[in-house]
Amino acid sequence: MKKKGWAMLAMATMLAMTACSNGGGKESSGGGAKMGVAIYKFDDTFMTGVRNAMSAAAEGKVSLDIVDSQNAQPTQNEKVDLFISKKYKAMIINPVDRTAAGVIIDKAKDANIPVVFLNREPIAEDMNKWDKVFYVGAKAEESGTISGQLLVDYWKANPGADKNGDGKLQYVMLQGEPGHQDAELRTKFSVQAIQDAGIEVEALAEDTAMWDRVKGQEKMQAFLASHGDKIEAVIANNDDMALGAIEALKAAGYFNGDKFIPVIGVDATAPAIQALEDGTLLGTVLNDAKNQGAASVALADVLAKGETPTKDNTGFDITDGKYVWIAYKKITKDNVADAK
Repeated sequence: MKKKGWAMLAMATMLAMTACSNGGGKESSGGGAKMGVAIYKFDDTFMTGVRNAMSAAAEGKVSLDIVDSQNAQPTQNEKVDLFISKKYKAMIINPVDRTAAGVIIDKAKDANIPVVFLNREPIAEDMNKWDKVFYVGAKAEESGTISGQLLVDYWKANPGADKNGDGKLQYVMLQGEPGHQDAELRTKFSVQAIQDAGIEVEALAEDTAMWDRVKGQEKMQAFLASHGDKIEAVIANNDDMALGAIEALKAAGYFNGDKFIPVIGVDATAPAIQALEDGTLLGTVLNDAKNQGAASVALADVLAKGETPTKDNTGFDITDGKYVWIAYKKITKDNVADAK
């Protein structure tokens, strides 16, 4: 019995060591080069889609050690140190703070481990530090423009959208993380697109909800308490905040009978697609998680082999020798199948 007990204890210890060996992340099988992937936080809906896409793209080709940075830059820096200590062949980093990318690049360069940044674009000065640094993402100004165009289409097709008949579109804005280039550019260009269409606008309220659904609901409740039926549209920098706003609007009696308000999001996540089909979300912008994930893995795979990424060996156009831009697309109930 004692021998059996010691054997079971030894086996349990080995299993525990194996479970901890990937730095708290999820390792995808597939052989090939081993790569470290640090996501800014796992419970972001869009980045969950990107993670799944990376795992699918890596299957049978490379092994990914995917870890959660828990929305803390010091934690992410520790994960990068772990990747370097394990002598991984490449790293894919979705930075918590894009302005901190320079530190990661310096560490990667010293260890001669190529790095692909994803979804949060480092500043140009940092990108130019080394020829083995690449970026995969989408141009935030494009998503902002499309967001505004969705509202322009609705406004022109529905004269009743101008509730008070003053010729102005009174809106509230739910913004992402302060200082994040996507939040800043989506905010700016969505409003600019409406103005470019000849529609006057008035911002009743703007506030950050940090990309978060619960915070989006809380901020929308506050907007409704202050402005009520004066609000003619809700613009959100991402789908999670838009869905939070919809919950607050439902509680206030909207989407019941003729009481409607247009809500716009960005990302075309699965829950947002469901809201489109339910008729509560007016429109969203497809932020292509599948191709962002696939492009990141393709670039890292080529770099891990010591080769220079090109369209021929990655399957993606590379701009200025460092950037892979994945296009956005307007999504409404009419073309929801494109997002699916």
